[in-house]
Amino acid sequence: MSDLLSKALRYRWLIFWILALSYVLVYFHRVCPAVLAVDMMRDLQAGGGLLGLLSSVYFYPYALMQLPSGLLADSWGPRRTITLFFTIAFVGSILLGLAPSLLWAIVGRTLVGLGVSMLFVPTMKTLAEWFRIREFATMTGILMAMGGIGTLTATTPLALLSTWIGWRLSFVVVGIITFLLAILVWLFVRDRPADLGWPSPSELSGSSPKAVGLLEGMKKVLTYPRFWPVAIWFFFDCAVFFSFGGLWGGPYLMQVYGLTKAQAGQVLSMLAIGMIVGSPMLSFLSNRVFQGRKAVLVLSSFVLLCLTALLAFYTDQLPLPGLYLICLGLGIFSSAIVVIGFTTTKELFPLQIAGTSTGLVNIFPFAGGAVFQPLLGHLLESHGRVEGAFTLAGYEQAFLILFVCGLIAFLASLCLQETLAGQ
Repeated sequence: MSDLLSKALRYRWLIFWILALSYVLVYFHRVCPAVLAVDMMRDLQAGGGLLGLLSSVYFYPYALMQLPSGLLADSWGPRRTITLFFTIAFVGSILLGLAPSLLWAIVGRTLVGLGVSMLFVPTMKTLAEWFRIREFATMTGILMAMGGIGTLTATTPLALLSTWIGWRLSFVVVGIITFLLAILVWLFVRDRPADLGWPSPSELSGSSPKAVGLLEGMKKVLTYPRFWPVAIWFFFDCAVFFSFGGLWGGPYLMQVYGLTKAQAGQVLSMLAIGMIVGSPMLSFLSNRVFQGRKAVLVLSSFVLLCLTALLAFYTDQLPLPGLYLICLGLGIFSSAIVVIGFTTTKELFPLQIAGTSTGLVNIFPFAGGAVFQPLLGHLLESHGRVEGAFTLAGYEQAFLILFVCGLIAFLASLCLQETLAGQ
């Protein structure tokens, strides 16, 4: 038995790194339009509103599939679920790269969002089967850091690749990598050690609380008043990150400050650095320094409000080091902070409905991106263009909207309930 357990302890790392590399692509696809936006607008003959729609259609299926992903992971298994849906993402990425028109590009981007939406929840289920409870938080943190690496690859590396082979072939290459990962998942990932005849390293066996049905769990979550400040905070906090970091930050840096695509990618790479260093830093502040969730969320939301104020009221007056610091701050206080937001959500509810509550609240950040990416594109387009570039007045109004989002997120954070004391 000990020899079999030893095999399971070694093999689980192969499973983890395959899934972690797959998670890199989830974040890559989420924010890659920021670097490619100018090229895509020109090639697809799309205005700001239409490009915003193209980018945002990733988020609609992603948000809608959060609850079904848990059901599929339970009934069909993570291995089958991830393999099938990553194959769909492969098709979508190829279609996006070869799209003859904006309509086909939108179809491709939608398939990408649908395909990668089914990775996170099934991965959480797989890790729970292969890792001990005390190891689970560490593995989740590493997984989130890999998401930061995905954001990093969508900045300077993508800018250099697209300069070399064009944005279309870049998506084709990424599609092929997506399919290769789907094959690796099918060949090597197993839902649980028992599938290989091995004992489980996890401590999931034993008595567990009475299960709660999906509809009953959804009712408990949606009718609990303390859930809604968290949901509102997620919606407006992530609206800022996805709107700036996921799409309009790249055109802003190139059109207002005259940076090249590669230079803009270097500035935007600070978003990824912020995500990578921010997750452990904010967790340390929450657990050890403030010994609470709310204080960290309020502080983070205040910093985010200040960052959006700089973008809104000093749009063309920021020094280059300031732009680097703003992107670093957005990576920490608008993206990495969601780790504390998810922790707060889980701690608001009993363990039996932790998955349901997490799935429901995870709809709101992607809804924020889906709403505000095209809204900002419409505002930019409404102010016209000068020699193909959006105007300073357009960016000022667009970033004023982000400032309002930051303000609402800050007010929502003040209404949050402290959850750590009850654990």
